[in-house]
Amino acid sequence: MDLGVKDRVALVFGAGGGLGGAVAEALAGEGARVIAADLDLDAAEATVGRITAAGGSARAMAWNLSDRTVIEARLQDIEATEGPVSILVNNTGGPPPTPVSGQSPADWLRYFEMMALSVIAITDRVLPGMKAAGWGRIVTSTSSGIVAPIPNLGLSNALRMTLLGWSKTLAREVGRDGITANVILPGRVATGRILFLDEQKAKREERSTAEVTAESTGSIPLGRYGRPEEYGRVATFLASDAASYVTGSVIRVDGGLIPSV
Repeated sequence: MDLGVKDRVALVFGAGGGLGGAVAEALAGEGARVIAADLDLDAAEATVGRITAAGGSARAMAWNLSDRTVIEARLQDIEATEGPVSILVNNTGGPPPTPVSGQSPADWLRYFEMMALSVIAITDRVLPGMKAAGWGRIVTSTSSGIVAPIPNLGLSNALRMTLLGWSKTLAREVGRDGITANVILPGRVATGRILFLDEQKAKREERSTAEVTAESTGSIPLGRYGRPEEYGRVATFLASDAASYVTGSVIRVDGGLIPSV
């Protein structure tokens, strides 16, 4: 199947990490010209190295999502060298594990800037180009916590829920411009972030990480953690012509983990 993303410019955030890197590689594998953006430039360049070794087109870019002052300069650079962004994959890091109560206003503001406001501002900046082209894809990666809040991930549950309401509203506003907006959420996908969360839970409960991981795996109907490339393929489908009638949706890539309908 031709997904229709060949030569389209795709800006992927968090592309130095497990999920973002997998999305970047999947898009490049379908012929998109990928901008791999990450706070860690070395990690983004490692992703680019894998893409180019496989014959794809990609460029690494350092981008601190906590700093909204860099948005205009970064996007002007992309537009001057690659062209307007057609595919935007919003994928941010998460806050540390915490209860939802008792967090300081400073921490709420810090993570709101990084996880929500930056995503909204960047999307607003690329929308005019998408509207002019009559085609655009906005894929926002969140967490299974937006459907079933995860204990001790209070900041993440609340702030990622903001993006759910924003994306659904946006989908209605831009649909007639040929632009889709969807949310994709991972369950337990085997990345460094999931390993970190398993380790933190093991430490809190005075158990081994292996025991925590086994318990978590036992709650997944497919009986295993997901692979990053499985997530990347779903995100790439949502970014494609093949998904032209999918918008305002929440797509779970969770192996059946979330128990609700």
